Amino acid sequence: MNQLNSLIIEGNVTHQPELKETPNGYKVCVVPVAVNRFYKNSKGEGVNEVSYFNVESFGKMAESCAKNCEKGRGVRVVGRLKQSRWQTEEGKQTSRVSIIAEHMEFKKRLVQEDSSEAGGKEDLRAIKAANQASVEQELQLEREEYAEAAVF
Repeated sequence: MNQLNSLIIEGNVTHQPELKETPNGYKVCVVPVAVNRFYKNSKGEGVNEVSYFNVESFGKMAESCAKNCEKGRGVRVVGRLKQSRWQTEEGKQTSRVSIIAEHMEFKKRLVQEDSSEAGGKEDLRAIKAANQASVEQELQLEREEYAEAAVF
């Protein structure tokens, strides 16, 4: 009997992904992803916890990841955990757990934020406000579609 090994993470790409090819020509892409978690500790103080994961994809998905994942872009990954084990040259047993992607969604690209242009911080604030308004409009449309679909 197979046991359950499934996960979903959402985070941001931390570095440009690496696209490699195995000796038999199969494509593999490793995408480093950071996932933020915000919570309040026992003293009521806000704590931001960041976890870093390597997400591996294969075949056509690997090619898509190499093309669409740039540093800072948001991704949603549905996949499973895989533990790799090996022995170092010194004879020490080592292991690593990585995420094998079975499905990836790429979040919308937001307008590039370049504070070096004239206007600097004011332009940056305007871009962020426009991006936030766009996200809020999309959420409102999704809510309306959901409400319409729920009516019998």
